[in-house]
Amino acid sequence: EFDASIVRGLAYYTGPVFEAHDRAGELRAICGGGRYDKLLSTLGGKDLPATGFGFGDMVIMELLAEKGLVPELTSGNDDVVISLSPELRNAAMHVASSLRATGRSVDLVLENKRLKWAFKHAERSGAQRLVMVMPDEWKDGKVRIKDLETGEETNVDVESL
Repeated sequence: EFDASIVRGLAYYTGPVFEAHDRAGELRAICGGGRYDKLLSTLGGKDLPATGFGFGDMVIMELLAEKGLVPELTSGNDDVVISLSPELRNAAMHVASSLRATGRSVDLVLENKRLKWAFKHAERSGAQRLVMVMPDEWKDGKVRIKDLETGEETNVDVESL
């Protein structure tokens, strides 16, 4: 519907402006924009006539939520992978890739962090397991996995990940 009283809040518009609303008209504009012929010259460029628009992400989220269309997102990763030696970062990347190939979501930590930090980080992130790439275990083709629900730690062959 046409409404000649619409005013957009930014002074750079030089022509028609528009807004799009939900059909019920209960929310603020989902989208809005208009014509601006002098904006680029105001910012140091040459005059170039243009039209632009933007969407309101929160309004769209409200509409999707009302219609039950917001997907349920998981709150954490399946695994946190950390190398406990800078020399094993490539190995940790390989382990993370192997786990991702099986469909697991993985947070790969490549910073030089202490083991205590890794445990806290994995628990805070909601991960199921902490996968530690450690020098002695890696020499034997293994990684150490801590199940964060049971607290149990086991060494597992890298090939069986």
